[in-house]
Amino acid sequence: MTTETESTLPRFTGENPVLKFEDLDVKFKTEFGHVHAVKGLTLSVEPGEVMALVGESGSGKSVTATTALGLLPKTARIEGETRVKDHVINKMPARELRKIRGDRVAMVFQEPMTALNPVIRIGEQLIESMEVHGVAYGRQAWDRAVDLLKAVGIPGAERRAKQFPHELSGGMRQRVVIAMALACDPEVIIADEPTTALDVTVQAEILDLLRSLKDKLNTGILLITHNMGVVADMADNVAVMFKGNIVERGPVDQVLLHPQHAYTKRLLSAVPHLGDGHGQFGVAPNPVEETAEMALDVNNLIVEYQRAGKKPFRAVDDVSFDVRRGEIVGLVGESGSGKSTIGRALLGLIPSKSGEVRVLGEDLLSMKGTEMRKLRKRIGVIFQDPAASLNPRFPVGDVIAEPMSVHKVGNAKEREKRVHELLEAVQLPRSAYNRYPHELSGGQRQRVSIARALSLRPDLLIADEPTSALDVSVQASVLEMFTTLQKEFGFACLFISHDLAVIDSLAHRVVVMQFGKIVEAGTREDVLLNPQEEYTKRLLAAAPVPNPIEQKQRREARHALLRELGDTVVELDTRELDQR
Repeated sequence: MTTETESTLPRFTGENPVLKFEDLDVKFKTEFGHVHAVKGLTLSVEPGEVMALVGESGSGKSVTATTALGLLPKTARIEGETRVKDHVINKMPARELRKIRGDRVAMVFQEPMTALNPVIRIGEQLIESMEVHGVAYGRQAWDRAVDLLKAVGIPGAERRAKQFPHELSGGMRQRVVIAMALACDPEVIIADEPTTALDVTVQAEILDLLRSLKDKLNTGILLITHNMGVVADMADNVAVMFKGNIVERGPVDQVLLHPQHAYTKRLLSAVPHLGDGHGQFGVAPNPVEETAEMALDVNNLIVEYQRAGKKPFRAVDDVSFDVRRGEIVGLVGESGSGKSTIGRALLGLIPSKSGEVRVLGEDLLSMKGTEMRKLRKRIGVIFQDPAASLNPRFPVGDVIAEPMSVHKVGNAKEREKRVHELLEAVQLPRSAYNRYPHELSGGQRQRVSIARALSLRPDLLIADEPTSALDVSVQASVLEMFTTLQKEFGFACLFISHDLAVIDSLAHRVVVMQFGKIVEAGTREDVLLNPQEEYTKRLLAAAPVPNPIEQKQRREARHALLRELGDTVVELDTRELDQR
């Protein structure tokens, strides 16, 4: 029962919603005219419900949520109503709004370091919101702050409350942000991409915590995300946004398993599914011959960072692996495992303490100057963030041609011809040649990065999280194109990623890292389908899949694994909090 028109969609508006958007319409005034971001949206969140608002970048998700806090800029023209309980947010004066924020409605942001003040201790930041809203003062507020930290599963809460944000890990900081959201017992929490910046195991813990929160405190949660695995794990109901409209909504099982709208179907078909293996995006990589030439051979590599007055930090510790021509090897692990450090060391961007790295039969670590430049010509690289790796002052044609110019390959006419060939290969129009990076979408910029990496016809390509910043449909098209190009050009590839489903879709072999060491390595089937090591099992168990029934089974299996390994399952400890 779903169509494109908002008026014909089921409304799921209960008798007493804690958050309700009624015919919400938002337009932004810009120098180029008006941008219609949200178009007559109606949606509600009930007590104890998780309503997931999903869609890709630019669909209007975050704009919708931001109206609930009254934080849209003055250039926004808002029509309709946003209600938190009995309060009409978009019609309240600023002074009254300040009383509502944090007290009735709270927000958990995507990046905790932008939500926390870096120069104020954790406990003091928690106390601030309590004192502003008159919840508690002085010693009582401090005790409640410590209780909140205990409640969200932070060990040594008394000590952590006296620390600064930079002294905590990313997962700990996100727990602090959740504790801040709970400080004044809000009726509704808006979670805006709350796990995007987190490792998969930390993400699973945060989702456990949020699920426990809504069950035990009966708090309504509006979950904004583009991760369908998170939706399957958390949501009760789902609303799908596309270009400012809700195009489909319903219970999570119905929307994810039996989508009706073409956009929802396209969105779900683009999500990689752990366990489905090669060919998920229509193209499977070619098998690799056992006799294929070795493109990269790493033996006993050690990389250390010097620290003033302290023992050097060993980021890569005695690592050995190889990549053959025509092969894609996935290098996976959590933040701090040493994945990207290895990538930079293989490019000669940071020095290695010891070990041997042979690239195309040549000893990389012994090379300097001209020899190193000649070898680098045979190595391509794709970085995670195309916006940061492309020169904003160069048009796309010059960006792609730059490696050829640096290495003096061909004349100007030959380089131009090669650029046009590459634009066609990465499925960009010829008109992109004279456009600047900021004029392209994120997916188009990443295609430019891939074209530049292939401009010198490299024998080895190092791809460091090349699709993690992209929407799922864009990621799917880029991965399909990447696999097609790899089959055509036959380059060896070291594909660095934390997304196990992406690795499952394209890698021949997988190398798993933890704390600078390799803990498991083997074929894709052996590592991802039949893991032997505890750490690999934890990683795989924590990776969500976009099927709510399967994900529930995986979550229960993960909890059973954690108990078997002697770990505690993350839950909100309401004994540490005052009951409502």
